[in-house]
Amino acid sequence: MTGVPASAAGGSSGAQGARGSAAAADGVASEVSGSAPGSDATTDAKPARGGKIAAAAVNQASVWNVANLLTMLRLLLVPGFVALMLADGGYDPAWRSLAWAAFAVAMITDLFDGHLARTYNLVTDFGKIADPIADKAIMGAALICLSALGDLPWWVTAVILGRELGITLLRFLVIRYGVIPASRGGKLKTLTQGVAVGMYVLALTGWLATMRFWVMAVAVVLTVATGLDYVRQAIVLRRRGIAERAAALEEKEA
Repeated sequence: MTGVPASAAGGSSGAQGARGSAAAADGVASEVSGSAPGSDATTDAKPARGGKIAAAAVNQASVWNVANLLTMLRLLLVPGFVALMLADGGYDPAWRSLAWAAFAVAMITDLFDGHLARTYNLVTDFGKIADPIADKAIMGAALICLSALGDLPWWVTAVILGRELGITLLRFLVIRYGVIPASRGGKLKTLTQGVAVGMYVLALTGWLATMRFWVMAVAVVLTVATGLDYVRQAIVLRRRGIAERAAALEEKEA
């Protein structure tokens, strides 16, 4: 059977960015210094340090918390989504509908795992790494499948994936100077991308097929515009960081 692709709701790349920045802010000293036995000061200090260590254990609770389980689910959905997209030649509307359902679940879980991690202090090192990987994996898989099937031009896939990977790398390059916050434009971009890709995953016809073209056009424009804005923010952040370090060094030498 033949069909054309299209979609549903998008996840938020901002969610993955907020989750990473919240985790980066958490830190607890784990060194315990020794002192003379019988010292009252030592006795008083131990409970306080023990409390901090206990707090760290809570903050870095089990990897098997609900936020991380949702992230793992999103990762597991990627190969399932690809199999459904390519089943029976990739153009059967029934299989494409199932692929859309998998894509929609992945996008929706992206909204919830970051919120749960921040709200209930479930941020972990695993989550910081796995969450952005899961986000880009499902979106990348969808775009590549659509282009491979001829439903979406390869240049659209290249622009979107190039922007996502480039901004991720840029964040790491300037992290020594600070964190680039997720903007409203970035969140709108993520939502629009999710809706547009979802519409292409579905086998739509008629005016809905025309509408998805324009939704994808908006997504591409937002992708490029927000990408350029992140580059601007990175340059400003780096200059400010260098200036602050230079001022601190001059003050120290003085």
